[in-house]
Amino acid sequence: MVTVGKSRSATRRFGLVAATMAAAAGLASCGTSVHPETIGPIAFHVPPTPTVNLAVTAPPGTTLVATLQADTPGSATPGGPATQVVPGEWYGYQSILPVIDSAPNWIEVRLAQRPNESTAWIPQSDATLSTTPYKVVVDLATEHLSVFKDNRQILDFPAGIGAPDDPTTPGNFFVTMQAPPPDPGYGAFVMVTSAHSDTITDWGNSGDAIIAIHGPIDSYDDSLIGTTGAAISHGCIRLHDADLAQLADLPNGTPVNIVAG
Repeated sequence: MVTVGKSRSATRRFGLVAATMAAAAGLASCGTSVHPETIGPIAFHVPPTPTVNLAVTAPPGTTLVATLQADTPGSATPGGPATQVVPGEWYGYQSILPVIDSAPNWIEVRLAQRPNESTAWIPQSDATLSTTPYKVVVDLATEHLSVFKDNRQILDFPAGIGAPDDPTTPGNFFVTMQAPPPDPGYGAFVMVTSAHSDTITDWGNSGDAIIAIHGPIDSYDDSLIGTTGAAISHGCIRLHDADLAQLADLPNGTPVNIVAG
């Protein structure tokens, strides 16, 4: 349930985006993500990720990502027996997964599904490889979100993070999709990550509780205007709407590292 209000309790109920995924059951039919021109200027432009060759290496400061065209078998070890199916789509969006290791003819990728930080080895031939120079870091201690390009910080914003009862899950995750907001209270778009709440298993009868980056942090508590973040959500990362707009062109597959500090 999404509740909008001025009180802290109402603000916290507004935090976790598994309600987004309840709406995301229709993401495949909702069309594409928000166009940048609908949310104003952005601070930087993300060029299309370049295609790389089959050598599973990436230039320093970049991350190799694997785009799947269809479901593919996933294994616990390179060349091992298939133990799962890695879906080619998730909630109607193409699977674009960071590559974290490689072996001859095999790559290890991060997965969007529970449990958190799940990985699988898949045949390299089942993926198209490219790179992204971007990385998002959410520091729970400083309550800030930073964006890096080629290992150089280019953006830094105050962030709303999970309140003590439902904290934001730390770990190594990634952007899975940019989804339309379930209502205007979320800002112009919702950047869904592969992180899942450790304290909530089902939000809004969606069947999951997925952590996302969305807005706003200031509309429900005037004290949050400025440079200070706050622990106010059910786990999601909330930004000022103007700051969220500057993330509009970050590509799917971009790493999102949530650090405890």
